[in-house]
Order: sequence, then C-alpha cells, then structure tokens
Amino acid sequence: MLIGLGLGPGEPEYLTLRAVRTLREADAVFVPGKIAQELVSSYRDAEILDFPMTGDEGRILACMQQNADRIAVVARSGVAVLGILGDPNFFSTYARLNAIMKTRYPEIRCRTEPGISAITAFASVAGLSLSGGFLVTDGPAEARSRIMLKVRRPRKVADVLRKEGYRSFVLVERMCMEETRVYRDAELPEESDYMSILYAER
Repeated sequence: MLIGLGLGPGEPEYLTLRAVRTLREADAVFVPGKIAQELVSSYRDAEILDFPMTGDEGRILACMQQNADRIAVVARSGVAVLGILGDPNFFSTYARLNAIMKTRYPEIRCRTEPGISAITAFASVAGLSLSGGFLVTDGPAEARSRIMLKVRRPRKVADVLRKEGYRSFVLVERMCMEETRVYRDAELPEESDYMSILYAER
C-alpha cells in the first residue's frame, strides 16, 4: 500500500496525530525534499526522492516513473508513505505520482491522509476570514472544479451546475462521523444533512 500523507505547511506542530502514527507505523517513508525530511525527522528517517521543479515534462515523467518503481519495492508487501507538504489532494505532487502508480502497479492500493493545506494556513498567518467563497487556482483563470459547503438540496444544485458545464458530482454527507455517506452523480439525494460537501467537476 502507498499512503500519500499530508505534512502541513511546514510547522512541525501542525502534523496531525494521525500523521505521526502513520509515520511511525510505516515500513518506509519517502519525501520530496529536505523540508519534508526535517518535518518528519522527529518520528522517522525518510528517504528523499527526486521530484524536480521544472517545466520539462519528459524529465518529470522519468522521475515519476523512477520514484514509482522505488516505492513499489516497499508497497507491494508493506506500507510505504510519501510525505507531502500541505495536503496530498490539493495541488500536490502526489496526484501525478498516483496516476503513474495506477498504470505501472495497479495491484498496489493507494490512499491519502489529509494535512493542513497552504490555503488554511495562509488565512491564519494573514489574519483573514475566507467566508463567502473564493477561487483557488495554480494558473488557469477558470477552475475545472467547484466545492460547495452546506448543500441541503444536492440534486437541485447539480441540475443548476450542469447548465454551467459541470458533469461529474460527488457529495459527502457528515464527513468523518459514524454516519458518513458518499454519493456520486445519479446517486445524489434530493435532500442532505447541513454538514454536507458537494464537489462538481467540468
């Protein structure tokens, strides 16, 4: 198994309790650089893998494949952890690596553990409230997905969003609670709990 583990924005005390336990229990821990290595050093030794910051797609792909091969040595029979700054599902190197893993090693299960993202850390450092909605992008002027909170009538909301070009939907109701439910596309209910999040993708 490969676990993409969120390490937070760089403050060691922002590591979650679950992150610390995951680091300690893993068979091997990998990180993309020295900052992440230092973050986990109180709990585990970690091997640095090369994730180049470059526009050379050929080099990026070659490094991703090499990293996937290295991780697979452990993940085939044990638990390999890739520690990522921030959150592994939020503008993260892990997403690209995960795609390579699924192609080269489809038998290896991959999952993630969230971390404090740069966005929530930024709001705290800057003293800002992000209520009211905001657009987050790493370049494109128009984002390909949208996340909506407190969606009480998800099917109705999805019908409206389809007119704007959105085609894929996921609703998570009462996340991280005993009654957690996940609905996709045609499964969306007419009504949902106040504590619901709807993801829509073009």
